[in-house]
Amino acid sequence: MVEQLLTAAIAAGVGVVVYMGAAARVVKQYERGVVFRFGRLRDEIRPPGFAAIVPGIDRMRKVNMQIVTLPVPAQEGITRDNVTVRVDAVVYFKVVDPANAIVAVEDYRFAVSQMAQTSLRSIIGKSDLDDLLSNREMLNQGLELMIDSPAVGWGVQIDRVEIKDVSLPETMKRSMARQAEADRERRARVINADAELQASHKLAEAAEVMSDQPAALQLRLLQTVVAVAAEKNSTLVLPFPVELLRFLERATPAEAVPVPPESAPPVPPLAPTDTAVPPGLPPVPDPPPAPPAGAVDDAPSGTGTVNGSARPG
Repeated sequence: MVEQLLTAAIAAGVGVVVYMGAAARVVKQYERGVVFRFGRLRDEIRPPGFAAIVPGIDRMRKVNMQIVTLPVPAQEGITRDNVTVRVDAVVYFKVVDPANAIVAVEDYRFAVSQMAQTSLRSIIGKSDLDDLLSNREMLNQGLELMIDSPAVGWGVQIDRVEIKDVSLPETMKRSMARQAEADRERRARVINADAELQASHKLAEAAEVMSDQPAALQLRLLQTVVAVAAEKNSTLVLPFPVELLRFLERATPAEAVPVPPESAPPVPPLAPTDTAVPPGLPPVPDPPPAPPAGAVDDAPSGTGTVNGSARPG
C-alpha cells in the first residue's frame, strides 16, 4: 500500500513538473507576451518575468519592444527638376502596441520596409535636387510623416527617418563641379575688383600727399628699390641717378618774361623797295645787274673792262 502511494506521489510529482515545464514561459525585459486561447486574443499582455499558460490551450507570442533599425534599399527616381538619382535611407521604429503588431498586420517589419520604400520614391519625385543635397531635415520630417500615418494602426511608432546617401550620375557631378568653380571664380573676381577700387582711392590720396612733398616720392622710390633688392634673386639696374633728375629739373629754363615797351630797343626802318612815280611819267627802269667778277663787257669806243679795270682796245 505504501509503495502504491509512493509510486502515485512520484507520478503526480513528475506530472506536475512536466505540466509546469510546458506551461512556464519567461518574458525578457525588452519583450511583451501576447497570449491566444483557442485562437482568441487574451486582453492581458504578459509583462517581463515568469508567465504561465495552459499547455495545449494557450499559445504565447513574444513581441520585441526595442527600437528596430531598418535599412531601406536604395531607390532610383527622377526629381522634380528631371535629374535621375539613387537615394537610400534608414528607418528607426518600435512597437508600442504588441496586440495590434501581431493582429493588425501579418509582418510589421516587412510592412514598414515596403511603406518606407514607397514613401522614399514619392519624396524623390516631389523634391528638387538641391533639396535632396542641402535640405534633408525637411525631407526627413516629411518622410517620417508619410510612414508614420499607416504605421499607427499597426501598433508601430516611427521614431526617426534619415536619408543616408544621394548618388548622382557622373555627368551631373562634373556639371555641379564646374558650376561651383565658376561661382567661386565670380566671387574671386568681385573681391579682386573691390580691392582694386579701394587701392585706387588710397593711391589717389597718397598721390595728393606726395604732390605736396616732392621728397616723399624719392623716399618711396628708395623703398621700392629696397623691397626689390630684398629677394636677392634679381639684378637691379638704375640707368641714371635721382640727383641727375633733380639737376635737370633745376636747369630747366623758366618761362619768357615780357619786356616793357619803353625798354625795348628801337627797330630801324626798312628800306623802301618801290619808288613812287608821279603820274604821267614812264616808270623808272631797274638798274642792270652788276656783271660777275672777271667778265668782259663790249664797249663801242673800243675800250673794255677786265676784272673791273679799264684797258685800251
